[in-house]
Amino acid sequence: MLERLLNPACVAVIGGSDDTSKPGGRILANILARGYAGRLFAVNPKSDMVQGVPAVKSVPELPEVPDLAYIAIPSKFVRQSLTELAEKGVKAVVVLSAGFGEQSAEGKAEEERLKAIADESGMIVLGPNCLGVMSCRLAGKFAGILPLMAAGGADFLSGSGATVDYLAEQATKRGLAFNSFLTVGNSAQTGVTDLLGLFDQAQGPGSSPVKLLYMETVNDPKRLLAHARSLAAKGCTLAGIKAGTTEAGNRAAASHTGALVSSDTAVQALFDKAGIIRVASRIELVDLACALTLAKGRLDGRRVAIVTDAGGPGVMLADELNRQGLEVPALKPLTRALLAEALPPSAGTANPVDCLPSRTAAQFARVFEILAAEEADNLDYIMVVVGDSGLSDNWAIYQEVIKAMDRLPLPVFPSFCTAVSSAKPLADFTAAGKCYFEDEVAMAKAIGRIVNRPASAEPVPGLPGYDRPRLAEILAGKTGILDPDTVASVLDAAGIRTPGQRVLDAKADLPELTSTLPFPWVMKVVGPLHKTDVGGVKVGIADLAAAAETYDAMMAIPGASGVLVQQMVRGTEVIIGAKREEPFGHLVAFGLGGIYAEALKDIQFRLAPLAVAEALDMIDAIAAAPIVKGVRGEPGMDLKLLADQLVRVGLLATDFPQIAEMDLNPVKGTGTALYAVDARIILGS
Repeated sequence: MLERLLNPACVAVIGGSDDTSKPGGRILANILARGYAGRLFAVNPKSDMVQGVPAVKSVPELPEVPDLAYIAIPSKFVRQSLTELAEKGVKAVVVLSAGFGEQSAEGKAEEERLKAIADESGMIVLGPNCLGVMSCRLAGKFAGILPLMAAGGADFLSGSGATVDYLAEQATKRGLAFNSFLTVGNSAQTGVTDLLGLFDQAQGPGSSPVKLLYMETVNDPKRLLAHARSLAAKGCTLAGIKAGTTEAGNRAAASHTGALVSSDTAVQALFDKAGIIRVASRIELVDLACALTLAKGRLDGRRVAIVTDAGGPGVMLADELNRQGLEVPALKPLTRALLAEALPPSAGTANPVDCLPSRTAAQFARVFEILAAEEADNLDYIMVVVGDSGLSDNWAIYQEVIKAMDRLPLPVFPSFCTAVSSAKPLADFTAAGKCYFEDEVAMAKAIGRIVNRPASAEPVPGLPGYDRPRLAEILAGKTGILDPDTVASVLDAAGIRTPGQRVLDAKADLPELTSTLPFPWVMKVVGPLHKTDVGGVKVGIADLAAAAETYDAMMAIPGASGVLVQQMVRGTEVIIGAKREEPFGHLVAFGLGGIYAEALKDIQFRLAPLAVAEALDMIDAIAAAPIVKGVRGEPGMDLKLLADQLVRVGLLATDFPQIAEMDLNPVKGTGTALYAVDARIILGS
């Protein structure tokens, strides 16, 4: 199917005309303008020849079965044409026509009819309301500019035609070439995830290693995750925009975790788990695509040499690289000595290398030569920042940058900052098949995103002490908020430790607890969900008299059904939680616990189930990580054990999807003495 879309031997345009102000006329003109070498036909009831292309009156009259057909006619005629194409045996169709689900409920219903025709005939249909498909072979888009196309460029799969056009403007200006553009319009049958699946199936030697995505909906997160991981295993890097992340209604969240989940949280967690670099704008996506195109497959380096003709931009670039976790290492003494010989006396020979505004092409060439010869073992990338001082020929300098990009084993990333005064040499630079950045800080951010991209890791399949059959027995038939004793049983079966505890419904039972639960105690009201808010938690209870007084006070709280008595645990407090977020599955949460969880919102989320590496990354990613690890002599938590508890919560939520929300808040203690001292589990359907 992908071959039919991108490399068709025969194409038909239903609605092709001489009027290039109409989609059918424009797409035909674009196909011809880019020199399509295959067989091309138009379907036009009024002409025998359209733009020099043979035309027939109807689809059944086509002289052969096209690999790909475009439909560019009024919406009311689309279904008939699609039916005729199906009967003729066409397997790939792009519907450019608008006037469907984007306009009315009836239009949406008509999309379902088109989908049924396509599904029944084994046809792939993009659209309706689709911009088209463009590849190195076929310029099959009807609006906007025709971007630069080149084998090995990025593949761009988009849920928005306008986004393709607007992005193409920026990309073309900066010399970024693409291998393919595909748009899905209203996605009546085929969406971005479906296209990604086609690329996954076809990925092999010679395929583009860069996939860019623009998505407004994620209808099948599991498939997106599977294809993204598969492509990553085949050497691809994915980056994308997920738009349309507004708040989806009121959330009746009864747990801290549920209250902390936003409409965008699950999307970010999905992209992280899939290893997709997420950005928020077209410019950022172009920056990433430029960086990936120029990186020569070296995506994990952190050592950068900066070559510039101005001190300030070099400093700003160094600052941003540092913020991204990359290094600007000191150059070797011999390197600096050689650079001093090649550059004027006042030039900077450390890192950044400042060639001064008087720089010449010969000096840049010598700097590149020295860095490649002397610093190959000390560097991963060279970043170039060039302005236009007017003191020498910029095109000559750009030519030396091109040579360095082609010849050096190290990737060279150029940032050219003078779009007005250097317009002509910049046009020549892109005409030579090279792309560039317009801002050095944006360049550093793009490289940082790549180097720090989310890594894919395999979830833990099973854990010692995790008793799935027992958990199934405990949870069977239960719904709603689980009582404390049931929660304790669930945690025990999952291998999550709790302190000694007991739920009492009579004050007279307090004395017998002293033999099994030594003071001090913590006492918590049973019944109200948010205990702290109603004064339902008291710590440091040292004797029976204080316990009896606390019992009476808690039973007087509206909604109280009992009192939970626990052995008091001291140490750092964190929250571990899970929240079901359809259609993504469960989100596992981690952050600083207790009453600060919602106030500080210093929380990390990942999609369940978790790999150990993901759990450790969650711990390290919160701002309060130093507190968890231990600061200023204070004991911290055992990170391996903490990660194990996160993995267990993720596995529990995955195995038992009826868990709607779950909080262990707090998990408390020091070292390996960690306990879930308060827990809440809410079951749904």
